[in-house]
Amino acid sequence: MKFDTPAGSNPTDQLKVLGQPVDRIDGVLKTTGTAPYAYERHDVAAHQACGYVVGAAIAKGRIRSIDLERALRAPGVVTIVTAQSAGKLGKGRYNTAPLLAGPQVDHYHQAVALVVADSFEQARAAAQLVRVDYERAPGTFDLARARQAATKPEGVTGGAADTAVGDFAGAFAAAAVQVDATYTTPDQSHAMMEPHATVAAWRGDSLTVWTSNQMVDWGRDDLARTLGIPKDKVRLVSPFVGGGFGAKLFVRADAVLAALGARAARRPVKVALQRALVANNTTHRPATIQRVRIGATPDGKISAIAHESWSGDLPGGKPDGAVHQTRMLYAGPNRLTATRLAVLDLPEANAMRAPGEATGHMALEAAMDELAEKLALDPVELRIRNDTQVVPDHSGEQSKDDPQSRKSEASQNDAKSAGQPFSRREFVQCLRVGADRFGWRQRNPRPAQVRDGRWLVGMGVASAYRGAPVTKSAARVRLDRRGIVTVETDMTDIGTGSYTIIAQTAAEMMGVPLASVFVRLGDSDFPVSAGSGGQWGAASSTAGVYAACVKLREAVAAKAGFDPAAASFADGQVRSGGRAVPLAQVAGQGELVGEDLIEFGELTKKTQQSTFGAHFVEVGVDMFTAEIRVRRMLAVCAAGRILNPKSARSQVIGAMTMGVGGALMEELSVDKRLGFFVNHDLAGYEVPVHADIPHQEVIFLDEVDPLSSPMKAKGVGELGICGVSAAVANAIYNATGVRVRDYPITLDKLLQGMPGAA
Repeated sequence: MKFDTPAGSNPTDQLKVLGQPVDRIDGVLKTTGTAPYAYERHDVAAHQACGYVVGAAIAKGRIRSIDLERALRAPGVVTIVTAQSAGKLGKGRYNTAPLLAGPQVDHYHQAVALVVADSFEQARAAAQLVRVDYERAPGTFDLARARQAATKPEGVTGGAADTAVGDFAGAFAAAAVQVDATYTTPDQSHAMMEPHATVAAWRGDSLTVWTSNQMVDWGRDDLARTLGIPKDKVRLVSPFVGGGFGAKLFVRADAVLAALGARAARRPVKVALQRALVANNTTHRPATIQRVRIGATPDGKISAIAHESWSGDLPGGKPDGAVHQTRMLYAGPNRLTATRLAVLDLPEANAMRAPGEATGHMALEAAMDELAEKLALDPVELRIRNDTQVVPDHSGEQSKDDPQSRKSEASQNDAKSAGQPFSRREFVQCLRVGADRFGWRQRNPRPAQVRDGRWLVGMGVASAYRGAPVTKSAARVRLDRRGIVTVETDMTDIGTGSYTIIAQTAAEMMGVPLASVFVRLGDSDFPVSAGSGGQWGAASSTAGVYAACVKLREAVAAKAGFDPAAASFADGQVRSGGRAVPLAQVAGQGELVGEDLIEFGELTKKTQQSTFGAHFVEVGVDMFTAEIRVRRMLAVCAAGRILNPKSARSQVIGAMTMGVGGALMEELSVDKRLGFFVNHDLAGYEVPVHADIPHQEVIFLDEVDPLSSPMKAKGVGELGICGVSAAVANAIYNATGVRVRDYPITLDKLLQGMPGAA
């Protein structure tokens, strides 16, 4: 199916099942511990051995030698895999560094060996006996020091590295009111509950991996490339993923080493990365240094805006796209964005929930708050006055190196042609609804004026922007003699509710109750879907299911003797011309199958598809200790048709929680001498817990977007994090009068400036 005209009236508009707050159909499995996660797949292959990864103890250099003698003699050891024994390996398209080091070491905890034994405990004990002699090389681990040597990359995901419109320098110099501030954000870890894990088994020259992966087809392709075998010899199965946030977009060392271990051991092997390796062996959100300059007229109209960002990665890596939202959010005739990339010898930097926008909002939205104060203008009103219904950054540049270009027929996140309209933009409505609901009028614009006992109380606001890309996605839908509809697609559910909204889509399209739909996900034997990432998953994958259901509806109607165009589906029947036939009867003793692919054509290039929101936060800061407590939070989102308000709300409040972490506590601490993340476990890497999070309210505007897909929906899971950290920061400033520009905002950064501090 080609989506090249705006969606008209279709069966999804009935909203009998879609649009309803349906409970997660996989919820019982997850809450009872019966959902089959990768490391627990004891059922798929007999006689599984256990692998334990040995990570590099240096950040950069070479392996002189590896002594395996004592480890091989240890009880239960079956084999040990190293780069030397594995033979020549390739590198996946989405991996910056090889997943198995040798002899070169590219970063700390890069895998250097896998010890395979009969039990996990035996493998772990033997791994301690592996002796590696390294030749350490000097490395670069400090972004601030490497900043001056940073270079312009070919592009950032979704667009050009730099854009320019008008005369920023001249307009900024002439502006009546100016803000020029630098903000920093630290390295962050995905810290998902389930670590990277894989069970691998060979049958002849064919490999099956039961793994935890967000993008099944990407993973299958890169695993084949790394092992040097044909793609059709690899099957990747990932029906349940215990959190990813981008860490599992790409195949990682667990899958490659499990495959190599199984081949060497000649039996199935299971591997889970120990928690310390999740931070240093896999990927992370990179630290940034961001300079934001905004010039405005006395009445609050932006005349000049610039956003420059510096981040670092391994050689061949890519930058953080922190300037994305600044190209889209606010009007202003003179504009500049620039991205620079430094070479760092830290572990690989890559995508983490809302890559680019999550960090970019932390700077831009704090700068907007600073501008509002200089203007003596309400921060909500400032944002409203600078709204635009067309893309303001119309430099027309496009990236020459977009690693996700094949995921989006139109570049959804970045520079567009002059005057290009947004498909829908209810940004101002988000701000107004949120301000009214939150009681924003009660905010005192003078900092450090509101007290509640020993607590200084403040309110903050921030805008939210995230692109809404769409990409081709396929599915297969079966109807059997019981009237059961089965959906098959390699789409994944990473905790986002994919099982449920896909089932709702099929139920709505085929006119059957939700209980009559069975969904099978996460298997490379199924049609290739959009996968989970980049906020494209929900809208694209459900559109693929829609397309497959259209095919099945046609097949059912034709077999029943109806004109497909005139047939309707409801109550488990197909109906036309006063006649109704049960779907089970139409299927007969066999089954009917519909399979199709949704493809997005020129329509998606004519408008910019995006999601918008506004975050409101109230905090209390202890006037004596500077302890920060978030008291209440509100998010207002405009993200197309909401397919399931309950699961969508769960996505947004989870993202809001993550934003609180980014504002107040999350930071991978870098040992700048030895080049590794020190706090590489859940004891040292702090994330919000229940006691940190107050009441959270989410409002979805009543919006449909017929230009987005046949579902008229968009993704929302990443919009929810964008702007949250800045809203917290702005609330802290309103409470205390202390502006902290270096995230996370910890009490030590507040104490010296607190009202009444000596």
